[in-house]
Amino acid sequence: MTVIRHTPAELREQRARLLNESGLTYDELRDRAAVWALSLEQIDIWHTIQGIDYLLTGTTQPDTEETAS
Repeated sequence: MTVIRHTPAELREQRARLLNESGLTYDELRDRAAVWALSLEQIDIWHTIQGIDYLLTGTTQPDTEETAS
């Protein structure tokens, strides 16, 4: 088994990079995910961002300052 470790700063950088790659804001991704209106790539990004948010906060909801990213 392989364990990958990231610092919170690395996770935040990855999250910001993913949002940038998606071409959407967090709110746009969330809203489109709610109505199944994402491309396959965007769905992967959305799920990864939810995982990062969980690792950073213990919930799939982002920090309030992170939402603006």
